[in-house]
This record gives sequence, C-alpha cells and structure tokens, in this order.
Amino acid sequence: VQTEHGFRIYAKGAAEVMLKRCTQILQNVASDASSTAITSEHMIHLNRNIENFATRSLRTIALLYRDLQSLPCHAAGTMNEFLKTGFDDLFKDMTLLAIVGIRDPLREGVKASVARCQAAGITVRMVTGDNLLTAKAIARECGILTDDDLVMDGQDFRKLGVVEMNRIIPRLQVLARSSPEGKKILVKALQELGEVVAVTGDGTNDAPALRTADVGFSMGLTGTEVAKEASDIVLMDDNFSSIVKAVMWGRAVNDAVRKFLQFQITVNIAAVILTFVSAVASDTETSVLTAVQLLWVNLIMDTMGALASATDPPAESILDRKPDPRSSPLITVTMWKMILAQSIYKLVVLLIIHFGGDAIFSYHSEGERAQLRTMVFNTFVWMQIFNQYNNRRIDNNLNIFEGITRNWLFIGINLSMVVGQVIIILIGGRALQVVRLNGAQWGYSIVLGFLSIT
Repeated sequence: VQTEHGFRIYAKGAAEVMLKRCTQILQNVASDASSTAITSEHMIHLNRNIENFATRSLRTIALLYRDLQSLPCHAAGTMNEFLKTGFDDLFKDMTLLAIVGIRDPLREGVKASVARCQAAGITVRMVTGDNLLTAKAIARECGILTDDDLVMDGQDFRKLGVVEMNRIIPRLQVLARSSPEGKKILVKALQELGEVVAVTGDGTNDAPALRTADVGFSMGLTGTEVAKEASDIVLMDDNFSSIVKAVMWGRAVNDAVRKFLQFQITVNIAAVILTFVSAVASDTETSVLTAVQLLWVNLIMDTMGALASATDPPAESILDRKPDPRSSPLITVTMWKMILAQSIYKLVVLLIIHFGGDAIFSYHSEGERAQLRTMVFNTFVWMQIFNQYNNRRIDNNLNIFEGITRNWLFIGINLSMVVGQVIIILIGGRALQVVRLNGAQWGYSIVLGFLSIT
C-alpha cells in the first residue's frame, strides 16, 4: 500500500510462523504508534498467548506490517518477478501489529456424527493446517482424539520412512500443519495398508487428497470449484452429518443387492430342482409346475422381489456393524446358510406333498389329484411371499420386522402378491392350469409357507 512516506507491506498468517519474521512490536496502538524491538521477554509472553489461544480451540493469526521508502523491484524488472526471487529479502524485519484468536465453532451434531462413525467401524482422522495445539483441542472437542491416540506435525510426518509410517498410521488421529502433499501421502499410505479411504475438503489444497481417495467429499456451499471437480460427492449442506447418511445409504444399497440375490438364488434352486425331479419322475415327463405358473413365479422373483428388496430405507442399526472389507464376497457365509436351509425346506415339503400327498390327505379321485398339484404351486408361492420377510435381514439378527412400518412399498408389494395369488387360484382355471382349493387346502398352503420364516 502506498503511503505519504513510501510503501507499507501488510501480512497475516499463522502466528507461530509469522513471529519468526518480526523484529519490532507495537506496544500500545491506541496511545503510541511507535514500535520497539522484540525482546526475549516479548517472545515468551507472545508464545504463551498463542498456546493459550490454541488450547481453547482458537486459530491464532498474526497481523504484521513493514514500512519501505521504495519497492526493491527495479533489479527484477517487475514486482511479481521480484516476489519469485527476492521474497525472503522483502518479508523480514516485520513489525507485529496484533495476534488474534478466531473460533470456528463446531456445527451442531458433529460430535454425535463422529461417534456414530466410530461405532460403525469408521476411523475418523483430522488433517488440518492449524498448529498442533489448536488441532488437538478441536479434535478433543469433536471426540476424534483420545489419550491413547497420536498427534503429529505434518513436517515430521513427511520425513518418516515407509516402515515407520506404516507403524505409526494406525494410531495417528490428528495431523497438524499439513500440506497438500502430506494429505495425499497419508491417503496413499492408508490405501497401501488395505484401508478404504474417504476424504472431506473444501479448499484448493485438498484437491490432491480428494482425487487420490476412494471417495472424495467436497463442500457445496463453501467449497472451491477445484475441490468440487476433484471430489466424487458434493455435500450440498456442508454438514458432516450428511456423510453419516451417505454411509447408511451406501450400506443399504449393498444390502439390497445381497437381499435380492439371496431371494433369487433360493427360489431358483427350489424351482429348478422341483421342476426337474417332478418331470423325470412323471410317466408323461410333465412337471408339477407348468410354464405359465413358472412365469408367475418369475414375476414374483424378478420384478416384485427386486422392488421389495430395494425399497427398504436404512435403519439406524445398520451403523452398528463393522464395514465390509474389500475382499468380502458378495454372497456371505450367513447368506449361503439361509439359501441352503430355505431351499432344502421348500424342496422337502413340496416333494412330500407332490409324491406323498395322495396318501397323506387320502386323495383318490382325479379332481383331488388336480387340487394336490394346485396346492404344490400355491404352497410354493406362499413360501416366496413369506421368504421376502426373511430376506429383509442378511445378518444373524432375528428381528426380520425391524423398520417394516417405514416401508409401505414393501407391504404394498407383498399384499399385491397375496391378492394376485388368490385371484390366480380362484379364477385362473384352465389358462393357468389350476383348480379351486377348499379351506383346509388354503390353510395347509399358508401354514407351510409361514413356517419358512426363520
């Protein structure tokens, strides 16, 4: 800035860094604008104030200036050229005007969201440009840092070797005074350890880490365009709580795929084996399930099954489990147990009805045998209807009805399947090769279907 006596340079920045550039200090701006040389007593007092501010979660900023009679840029040609080559010569012998502490209060719900992430098996780390003390205070306030965790300066972290870095990273919770390159190094190191890494950021200096991460979250309100372009997801409300929602919906989508696969495989195994065995055992090589009936079963499996599986909103309990590793199979051991158990139960029951129903129910007439074939089809469909509830859980939790009242589409789909099956049995007739069933036969079908709920 040009003044009456020449030029004045203003500067601001991290207090502990800027103090090293100062040789003068204004003692009392209100009464006396003259400066005095900074003594060791001044430095002790100023550093104590910086630490005091930092421990109260305040970001400390020093305001400096320097008066010059002329700008020393003639040798370089232009001021910009001089700043590239002679910045250190210009940025020295500064006068300290003030040190201020700025508080950036935590958003409402941040601490609770961090706790939810930690409960879900997600390790939350803070990588910041703030000094060590400020970073530690904010991290403790957020619930990120505990007494057993490690805090490091970014410059020290970048000097570590690969072996030492891999040893430290599992305990590292806060990285202070971090550069863009330091953030990127941390992300790559975590990925090499087999971790799935998500990064949040809003500034241009966050772009390298956002681009390197498996998932990058940028801020929609305060984020720079560079950060938004480098990220995968833009948080429109700049709220950390939205990340928790993203995790919940991500797990819900993954679960929906698994639910649908579990349902599809179970139905296909039972349908294929039942059709094959009944056709091979028949003198006329006719399957107990006709082609039209199998089309209805496929409609239940594909369209309605997919809709019912995909419409479950994520429950809060979805965050109570640990995240799946990269190597986790799409079909888990628990799912295979359910698939095999359901398939075996269906096949045993349906084959007994088909081959032993005449003796069990004392059916002798041709009309009763036609009812028996229809009862096999009806029982099979009711097993799929009730199995939809089993597939709402793909873990070992027995509460298959959790959150069902929040998913009216699932209830509607199941009711439409029930109504469709009743209509098919009552009026399907020759078109669907079914006959009407009596009350007892309806009861057998529904009860045997209900018993598939495990």
